[in-house]
Amino acid sequence: MSINVIEGGVTAAKGFKASCTAAGIKYQGRTDMAMVYSEAPCTSAGVYTSNVVKAAPVIWDKEVTKGNVPVRAIVVNAGVANACTGKQGLDYCEQTAEAVSKALNVDKKGVIIGSTGVIGRQLPIDRIVAGVDVLAKSLESGVEAGTKASKAIMTTDTVNKEVAVTFTVGGKTVTMGGMAKGSGMIHPNMCTMLAYVSTDCAISKELLQEALSEDVEETFNMISVDGDTSTNDTLVVLANGLAGNEIIDKKGADYDTFKEALHYINEYLAKHMAADGEGATTLLEVKVVGAGTKAQAKKIAKSVICSSLTKAAIYGRDSNWGRIICAMGYSGAGFDPDKVSIWYEAAGKKMLIVENGMDAGYSEEEATELLKNESVTVIADLHEGSECATAWGCDLTYDYVKINADYRS
Repeated sequence: MSINVIEGGVTAAKGFKASCTAAGIKYQGRTDMAMVYSEAPCTSAGVYTSNVVKAAPVIWDKEVTKGNVPVRAIVVNAGVANACTGKQGLDYCEQTAEAVSKALNVDKKGVIIGSTGVIGRQLPIDRIVAGVDVLAKSLESGVEAGTKASKAIMTTDTVNKEVAVTFTVGGKTVTMGGMAKGSGMIHPNMCTMLAYVSTDCAISKELLQEALSEDVEETFNMISVDGDTSTNDTLVVLANGLAGNEIIDKKGADYDTFKEALHYINEYLAKHMAADGEGATTLLEVKVVGAGTKAQAKKIAKSVICSSLTKAAIYGRDSNWGRIICAMGYSGAGFDPDKVSIWYEAAGKKMLIVENGMDAGYSEEEATELLKNESVTVIADLHEGSECATAWGCDLTYDYVKINADYRS
């Protein structure tokens, strides 16, 4: 692998700083606002929710990443989603950006806004604006600042999600890092929930957007916790060029290396969202191999991780493989069920469960023990070709219902 994993997250790359504060938006006794700031202007790219109901910050951010004004800052609040809030919600995005513009002396059209939390409530804009002032005055570089920011944007997440890597482009060491939040309402159709990636690489806006749009199809679009596509799904990448590499403005080896790093960051964050699904005890990975086409493999893999019956069986450590092959069958992708083989894999052990579409005569007791692991992989071989795809989800537990029954109260 030509990339190296390092400690850190969104502040790992040169020139990026972060801060957090307890603005009292919804939560008490914890931070609930974060800021990321670049000392140099950034090229930006973004992908957003496919939900027809789009939150105000999604509408705002789409215009920012589509425009030509360099991005300098990101501000995110947790607790209120600013979705289904009409013109007032959009006005609040502009007021937030204006507060950032005043505090940091940057163009308001170069400010990314993120919100996550309860839909339908208006933001306490006075607290947001006051929070921006605190955030601007407390920006810091270093690992700790990035980690604190990643924790401030959490809602029902049980752990923060951050990762960073270095790689070489044109003889220069380049760094890329990211942070994300997501635990419930996870069924992206572009990316998922809120994720922010920063890099000091110099790359053209066109290639940055192309790399991002292509990669979400293999990463964030391949996870699901509960089948609900959020109103606020946002993934933004900022590149400030401070690594000093010759700008990547055409496809080739440097662009391929950049894409490899971006894929690692996105896949890591996506998998950790799936593993941290609300109430989850097990990360479920589904690999479809031997497919005739990539589209066929992706449809089938995603169908299995979205199956409530399969998810419940994984929680119960029940090797009910009929639920898996059933979910494969209604995926909308054709295949010959009489050719299918299915394995379970976990903790270095692999067990054949289904062969030629029938029970392979495995030990139920051994299968149950294997399914007790925190990470379980289901491998389905269609025996049709050489294409493959991987999707990630989690088990369905009693706690998922409890968390979402009490979410607003």
